[in-house]
Amino acid sequence: MAGRINDDDIAAVRDRAKVEEIVGSYVSLRRSGGSMVGLCPFHDEKTPSFNVNPTRGYYHCFGCGEGGDVIAFVQKIESLTFVEAIERLADRVGIQLRYTEEFGPRPEPGQRMRLLEAHRLAAEFFVEQLTTPDALTARQFLAQRGFDREAAERFGVGFAPRGGRELLQHLRARGFRDTELVTGGLIREAGYDFFRGRLLWPIRDTGKSVVGFGARRIFDDDRVAAKYLNTPETPLYKKSQVLYGLDLARQQIAKKSQAVIVEGYTDVMAAHLSGVDTAVASCGTAFGDDHARLLRRLMGNHDAFHGEVIFTFDGDAAGQAAAIKVFNGDQNFVTQTYVAVEPTGLDPCDLRLQHGEAAVRELVARRVPLYRFVMTNILQQHDLDRADGRLAALREAAPLVASIRDTSMVSGYARELAGLLGMDPEEVRREVLRTASRGGGNSQPDPAPSPTRQDRTPSLPDPRDRSLSVERETAKLLVQHPGLFGDGWDGISEADFTHPAYAAVFGRVAKAGALVGTATGGDWVQQLQGIDPDPQVSSLVVELAVEPVYLQGQVTTRYVVAYSAKLQLLSAMRRIAELKSKLQRTNPVEEPTRYNQMFSELVVLESTRSKLQTRSLGALD
Repeated sequence: MAGRINDDDIAAVRDRAKVEEIVGSYVSLRRSGGSMVGLCPFHDEKTPSFNVNPTRGYYHCFGCGEGGDVIAFVQKIESLTFVEAIERLADRVGIQLRYTEEFGPRPEPGQRMRLLEAHRLAAEFFVEQLTTPDALTARQFLAQRGFDREAAERFGVGFAPRGGRELLQHLRARGFRDTELVTGGLIREAGYDFFRGRLLWPIRDTGKSVVGFGARRIFDDDRVAAKYLNTPETPLYKKSQVLYGLDLARQQIAKKSQAVIVEGYTDVMAAHLSGVDTAVASCGTAFGDDHARLLRRLMGNHDAFHGEVIFTFDGDAAGQAAAIKVFNGDQNFVTQTYVAVEPTGLDPCDLRLQHGEAAVRELVARRVPLYRFVMTNILQQHDLDRADGRLAALREAAPLVASIRDTSMVSGYARELAGLLGMDPEEVRREVLRTASRGGGNSQPDPAPSPTRQDRTPSLPDPRDRSLSVERETAKLLVQHPGLFGDGWDGISEADFTHPAYAAVFGRVAKAGALVGTATGGDWVQQLQGIDPDPQVSSLVVELAVEPVYLQGQVTTRYVVAYSAKLQLLSAMRRIAELKSKLQRTNPVEEPTRYNQMFSELVVLESTRSKLQTRSLGALD
């Protein structure tokens, strides 16, 4: 039998490795009473059901049933044996393990631990090689892109010698077998190093362990024509599940609830050196669903104002195609998704080199919502000042909206499209529904015209519709805590609500408050129900009265003010988008008066937006 780890050492690892710290390095956790909650890393979910109890040292997911102590967590998430998990945690918390000899000598570490050690040594070897005379071309490549030695050391950039057997000999001398190194993707079966004569970047997992490498072609006589070459699929390296730079950006992504997706290794370097410390890049593959789930777990569950994923794309046709592909998978994110486009087509690396680090920060700051970027690119191809142009634009954009798999989001995108087109939202909604119902291209007749907003009974909104989450929370506060609102309902108006049912609820609240002179009576909900005979709105009032608000704890005036500002902020942003769209279609030379009036209004709205943004974060004026 093999040797075993001393029981006292196992107990010491359990005690010193705090479950909330270990889990928190993989999942964004927030305090909830005596526990901490987050999105489960073991199954896909959008509502947190994963609980960690620091006092007891255990975790449990009420969604999938996974649970256990800190050792079980590391075993599960890293696919380790019990011994490997203990060894990983012991290294992390600084415990020297003792092995009993009663059943034989200490066992050889498992395959995963061996491969991780080999990759660690390989990364150190490559870094050392970057300082050799043979790596002059590699150093020149970095220098030409604005990266000095300090930057190379910060990101662990290295160089693979051209001979083809140097790494193999280096790792053999340290006790590694050829079969292990082939399994790990460090050498080829023919007995040569996998990377030869290339500039290398180490790719690390969330635990900061090297699991693979990305390599850039720098010599014209390189036998491998591909500009970039990545570690092949191995027990450690799954390209669909790793992001370059995540080890550097992980804490800031969780802290800021922001991730900036760039396209290459040098772009990640340029972004971080410029102060954009949430930048990451996919490795040898397009950004996909697994990457999205990884980021979502790190950022946790946030509403539209407290989390964002920003993609950097070129403004050319390829960049627009990439944006549309991301748009189709946008529902993978709980956060808002944005696009940062450099008009000149420069990537972050070249942008930093030509215009400085401030330009990279400005690129990210100029981000625009993804759906607006995609829609705008479609609409710019049509003359929106003509009725037939708007109709043609609608017919081209409607299939994009209809293709969204999350049906609860379709209505929100349809409303945004209506605003960009300057068309009736009902007309746009009908076109989207007709497009969705075509199936294999079979056309369907237009549905009968809907009654006007004043004449129809508004349908009940879907409580899961994230695009209406701010409207719903504000409506709940109006029904449940009307006395916490200031004069004039903190500036809220019926026009701030895009869904007619929520607007109708506010109409009742405003009317009932005016009738009784106060909004704090014990029969408040009954008063709201009696204002109007519409049963749909009355039903919604009751629903809002019993549904818990997001805040866990006592609702305060500050919370009410923040949500009132959020609602008005969305309204202001819609108006800003409409004005920008009109400004783009207005010639300042031919219509200077109209253009200047709209521009002045835009300046005022931007100032209002800034103030509302501050208030929406909980800071009162």
